Amino acid sequence: MSLKIVDSAHPEAHHKRNPGFPLDLDWVGRVRMNRSALERRAATIGTRRTVKKEYQLAWLLKAVSLMDLTTLNSDDTPGRVERLCAKARNPIRPDILEAMGAEKMGITPAAVCVYHAFVATAVKALEGTNIPVAAVSTGFPHGLTPLETRLGEIRASVADGAREIDIVIERGMVLRGDWQGLYDQVRAMREACGDAHIKTILGTGELATLTNVAKASLVCMLAGADFIKTSTGKEKTNATLATSLAMIRMIRWFHEETGIEVGYKPAGGISKAKDALTYMALMKEELGRKWLEPHLFRFGASSLLTDIERQLEHGVSGHYAADYRMAMA
Repeated sequence: MSLKIVDSAHPEAHHKRNPGFPLDLDWVGRVRMNRSALERRAATIGTRRTVKKEYQLAWLLKAVSLMDLTTLNSDDTPGRVERLCAKARNPIRPDILEAMGAEKMGITPAAVCVYHAFVATAVKALEGTNIPVAAVSTGFPHGLTPLETRLGEIRASVADGAREIDIVIERGMVLRGDWQGLYDQVRAMREACGDAHIKTILGTGELATLTNVAKASLVCMLAGADFIKTSTGKEKTNATLATSLAMIRMIRWFHEETGIEVGYKPAGGISKAKDALTYMALMKEELGRKWLEPHLFRFGASSLLTDIERQLEHGVSGHYAADYRMAMA
């Protein structure tokens, strides 16, 4: 499989944002997912589709541009966020890019993702770039604070300069089938975001069944989600290929019915370059080349960039570098 590193057509400029639609409980009721079939399909992705040599390097560079470079630790500091933003400005060592002939391609991650407390710090550190700041809001990671508190946090993050908001849903609403309640909350959060794009984190590892995951995906998209996202990264089970299949097939169904393209973001546990390649192959096979752009696909990642950079250095030098040779990400 071949893949262009940079798409100069800027497809996001022609992308129509999801306006949201009325809740269709009949549609939600028709949703079913066959776990065993999805798991069988997921098991073939990494074995049936591989890229080698210079094609693999191109895919890995593309993966960097699809990354939400993230720090969501309880001991985060302004200094750590500033270092992360410095890495976002120059995600790959210049000597590696020069060896690949890619030094003028302007490779940067899709966004930097931080807690609300560090939005202003990140915005300042990224001044002069076009790298957006994404804020995790709404009582992350559990989403159980009062709704007005969550909406206020969204508005505060947008006021500080966040251009993307990653919200978390109340998992209990999914487990008890309160689809109207979930729809109403996500719709209110979408309105609070204003022009900032909203990614809805489902917490898929806590939703019990893939049918629940699929139904929650649909309800969030009907409520106006720009992206649906697997996990906070704090659950015991985060992104998996089977879960991803359930979610992206709902994205495909939603697109077929409404004409609206919704993005997908797997997060949590994706730390190796080979995993990134597998997810990209999955997206290309299931949704097509169009979905391999930052406005429709993201990785939630903290350590992934380090491994990608190591793989790129190996590609140009034939040797693997130690992790400590790569600047902090």
